[in-house]
Amino acid sequence: MEEQPLRVLACGDVEGRLNALFNRVQAIQKKTGQFDLLLCVGEFFGTTPEAEAEWQLYKTGAKKAPIHTYILGAASQETVKNFPNADGCELAENITYLGRRGVFTGVSGLQIAYVSGHEARQEPAPAHCFTSKDLVALMTPLTSSSKFKGVDILLTSQWPRGVWHYANNPEVNTKLCGSNSIASLADKLKPRYHFAALEGAHYERLPYRNHVVLQENAQHVSRFIALAAVNNPAKKKYLYAFNIIPMKTMDPTELVKQPQDVTENPATEEVCLDRKRHSDGDRRGRDEQHHQGQPKQPRRHPQPSGPCWFCLASPQVEKHLVISIGTHCYLALAKGGLTPRHVLILPIGHYQSVVDLSSEVVEEMEKYKSALRKFYKSKGERCVLFERNYRSQHLQLQVVPVPLNRCATEDIKEAFMVQAQEQQMEMMEIPEHTDLKQIAPPGTPYFYVELDSGEKLFYRIQKHFPLQFGREVLASEAVLNIPTRADWKECKQSKEEEEEGSKQLRDDFQPYDFTWDE
Repeated sequence: MEEQPLRVLACGDVEGRLNALFNRVQAIQKKTGQFDLLLCVGEFFGTTPEAEAEWQLYKTGAKKAPIHTYILGAASQETVKNFPNADGCELAENITYLGRRGVFTGVSGLQIAYVSGHEARQEPAPAHCFTSKDLVALMTPLTSSSKFKGVDILLTSQWPRGVWHYANNPEVNTKLCGSNSIASLADKLKPRYHFAALEGAHYERLPYRNHVVLQENAQHVSRFIALAAVNNPAKKKYLYAFNIIPMKTMDPTELVKQPQDVTENPATEEVCLDRKRHSDGDRRGRDEQHHQGQPKQPRRHPQPSGPCWFCLASPQVEKHLVISIGTHCYLALAKGGLTPRHVLILPIGHYQSVVDLSSEVVEEMEKYKSALRKFYKSKGERCVLFERNYRSQHLQLQVVPVPLNRCATEDIKEAFMVQAQEQQMEMMEIPEHTDLKQIAPPGTPYFYVELDSGEKLFYRIQKHFPLQFGREVLASEAVLNIPTRADWKECKQSKEEEEEGSKQLRDDFQPYDFTWDE
């Protein structure tokens, strides 16, 4: 019999904003059905009078959490008073404090290990901190069993130090972030999912391996996810929804399947670093760690050869233009756009063109396309997409809305065909269910258009290609009739105007943005 997966929600620092959190959860459940549990990492209680008043409503039973909610202990001295003792207990109906540290096993066999608070810097440890003794007490009963493969979920308040090694970079100060003890705990407990908070950032690390390739049997991968604070003004993700079948009841071959974007274990980098720190005792070791004694870098998100304006982790990226961030792709306002709603769909990792993408990225790109089509439709517009894989370093899918009353899809198609002919370029139509990869192997320079009717046009670039071709066609008299906007450089705006435009678009697009539902 097929095991039913559990539906779980995880949440970052609540900081006393209980109504905001539970209203959001209720809205999600209304839309997608009941979840089994909500796990809150980070600081659950707030210190303001409003937060205290909200808590009283739940504590007295005037209000009730809409889902079984499990929380970690205090992460600061100010919130210690909300917890009766170090052991777990029910604090209000449907709200359970797990305790300072321990293992919680659900009826279904789902195993959750947890540690509350910060790593202690002194003995005796303050009530909102854990010590190495706590971690040993947590690990020993689990890891001493020969059958131990790992835990399903690990909840910690703090991040594991160095979790970003071999992966995408988080938006936090990596010099100060995280705890080494938590990193070593995660390495030993091998959680399938590890959640943390406290840094005010949302960060989903690429999944990492728990075995050495070709030397050990395959094991399941671990996913580390940090969540932002509830209702944070920057609208960073604070809720994460996922389905999980407990490891105990899972088919072993299913369990150890490796996703395409899996990376080395970040702990191997830490081990190398530690050895070097001891051996040179100076900074030089750190700089050289990439050249010596290093496990070979796994194939992961391709990295750019020089500065890239579009890699989300890159210092060059213009964050103020970002409209929405998914797991594999993001949406940004086009610089010097043809119209105020002209956007780009971009992969987060560094890929050169659509034909280089892995299936997860393609899938999410399609989700963005369909969300944008619905969004434009609500504005009385149809959507034209084009991509130029030529003299470009990072894939950009341009998405331009054209008002329905300006022209028909047929006119747009004809405008592309006619202007291509005028430039001695032979544009072909691709059959509906043909994949671009079948026509353009990776590395082929091409220009590609997708119309709202589903029709696709393709041109394999020979020698030269007018870089602004897509914009020129759409700006032409036959389509948008704004010929002066054909070159984006002529349409530049000040950073303030761009910020205003992005904010407006972010708010307008939000009801269609699937990343809010997850």
